[in-house]
Amino acid sequence: MKVFDEKHIKNVAFVGAHRAGKTTLSETMLFEAGLINRRGTVEQQNTVSDYHEFEHQRGASVFATPLHTEWRNYKINIIDTPGLDDFIGEIMSSIKVADTIVTVINAKHGADIGTEIIWNYIDRYHKPTLFVINKIDSENANFEMSFNSLKELVGNNAVMVQYPIKINGAQCIIDVLKMKCYKFGPEGGKPEKLPIPEDQIEQANTLHNELVEKAAENDEELMELFFENGTLNEDELKQGIKLGMLNHDIFPVFCVSALNDMGTGRLMGFIDNVAPAAADLKPEQTIEGDILEPKLNGDTSLFVFKNIYQPNLGQITFFKVMSGEVKANDKLFNTRTGESETLNQLYIMDGKQKHAVQKLTVGDIGATTKLKFTETNDTLASKAEAGTIKPIKFPQARLTKAVLAETASEEEKLSEALRRIHSQDLTVDLSYNNETHQTLVGTQGELHLATLSWLLENIYDVKAKFEAPKISYRETIQRSATANYRHKKQSGGSGQFGQVHLKIEPYYEGMPEPEGFSLRGKEVVDLPWDGKLVFYNCIVGGVIDQRYLPSIMKGILEVMESGPMTKSFIRDVRVMVYDGKMHPVDSNDISFKIAGAHAFKEAFLNANPKLLEPIEHMKLRVPDQMIGSVMTELQSRRAIIQGVEIEAHYQVLKCTIPSAELSGFSNQLRSLTQGRATYTSNFEGYNAVPTHIQKELIKATDLITT
Repeated sequence: MKVFDEKHIKNVAFVGAHRAGKTTLSETMLFEAGLINRRGTVEQQNTVSDYHEFEHQRGASVFATPLHTEWRNYKINIIDTPGLDDFIGEIMSSIKVADTIVTVINAKHGADIGTEIIWNYIDRYHKPTLFVINKIDSENANFEMSFNSLKELVGNNAVMVQYPIKINGAQCIIDVLKMKCYKFGPEGGKPEKLPIPEDQIEQANTLHNELVEKAAENDEELMELFFENGTLNEDELKQGIKLGMLNHDIFPVFCVSALNDMGTGRLMGFIDNVAPAAADLKPEQTIEGDILEPKLNGDTSLFVFKNIYQPNLGQITFFKVMSGEVKANDKLFNTRTGESETLNQLYIMDGKQKHAVQKLTVGDIGATTKLKFTETNDTLASKAEAGTIKPIKFPQARLTKAVLAETASEEEKLSEALRRIHSQDLTVDLSYNNETHQTLVGTQGELHLATLSWLLENIYDVKAKFEAPKISYRETIQRSATANYRHKKQSGGSGQFGQVHLKIEPYYEGMPEPEGFSLRGKEVVDLPWDGKLVFYNCIVGGVIDQRYLPSIMKGILEVMESGPMTKSFIRDVRVMVYDGKMHPVDSNDISFKIAGAHAFKEAFLNANPKLLEPIEHMKLRVPDQMIGSVMTELQSRRAIIQGVEIEAHYQVLKCTIPSAELSGFSNQLRSLTQGRATYTSNFEGYNAVPTHIQKELIKATDLITT
């Protein structure tokens, strides 16, 4: 297979809303270039991109799929991405390694909500971007509406390069960069090149001049040429557009019918001749602060942006060559783990089809198999001390579920499958809660969760159940109380005897030492579940031997590990052991441990015990017109609004909300805002549970234990 240099490799990610036609466009490009001799369709489940069984079931892209095509001495690597933000991890990893983002818009819907959600991520990465308005020949297509909605989204930097017209019923495209009219037959394909019709010349000239002015703004020399000549020639115009795309100041807008192969060849020509290549982009900065130049003669450096697992092939690792070149059988070092990896084979992937190659040069995208120590976001380099490329920062999980295998014998198999899935998809959050003894899995939404479930069952052969996670409550007290307990047991031979008198009080940082006691010793225990136990020895006259005090504290700590109200951890209590009795023969450690535990439990129940619940601090980004309904929803979930700030057409709302109220919130927020609102949340602390809810929780615990 032909090897291309860094100036003749173009990496494009096709992004856009669900049903925009990204998969069809990529299929048509492969057909136009002669890489395939028959175009598949999503409906017939035979496209190169959507080859996965789960995608066939859903009738839409779920995974980002690398493809490639060759067009007029250029190699175009295409990554076809899903259109739903449940799969934002697939989209973000593709944006990371793309040189140009091709955002596809359905001409029937314009720049809709799905486009807006994805645009927010594109804009964050500041990547060169062009827009393609697809389905221009479909019923109810409205190019003008689509273009205007696009300008509302990205501003006046959206510049029309093409627009569609009909001439005697035939679909045509006016190109104001080349100032040509392309007329297509019913089957599409290669168009007839015609002069621009007279009734379109005025509009075409106006749009051409707008394009020239916008291009000239990006370079002083071009601006001087523009002032001197009143225009720019085609080459100068292309140079200005490329600079504008690199500066994120120009977003060229094209139009196509991907299904009927109209305009795709011209789009590929623009990607070849104008769209930036890897060599044009700003160099990558490593975590260590070094600059990684995309040079062919530099040290080899690969960035791993995606991993997938296939039963017949094992793990397939996708990478972009950031510097130098990589050859089959090269030995590279993982800069995260320090382990060496041998890339026994190199491939260019077209969906599930792999094409073996001997080497790949800087700027190219390829794949390899059977790496042992490499995961998504890793850097592979020819030198062990090489810099690590900055990783992709994936969004926080929005939906968390507890997961367990349907049969206990498969728990270990489930654990390994989840570990593999997480290593491939870093938007799947995996953790274990030591308090509730649950494995927790976080996803981007219900559809992402459904995909995870499908992968577990069909790829890893393990059936899993998902349920709401248990809430990690805490128990504490609100007032002081005293109690005593005598433990006495006689069953032949030495018996058991221990009596403990103690007082408990709520504990808070900086509180004064207890009054009315003779303080003989103090131990502060930092509890593993947060909070403190402060234990005072106040024994006078030796009524309890010093050696039994650790056993009393041990009994208290055991109760604190499973509180008497809901079996939750107890926190922030101080205990004064001030009196008791012992027996010269029958007293021992177990006796005082039991006595201490019972006395503490009795005192705790008499000290106005209170249940505490975990609280999250939440930050939401909500469209202006939807803020009212979102605030109402939050308040219905016991959230406390802390403030609202304005950010463009959005409002940033900050609040605290009980963790117990987050169940179903992600789906409800998506429903209320049509998917336009986003949020992040972080654990903040514990607050008291309202009395009526506390009663319900205690009752539920009693029912479980009985």
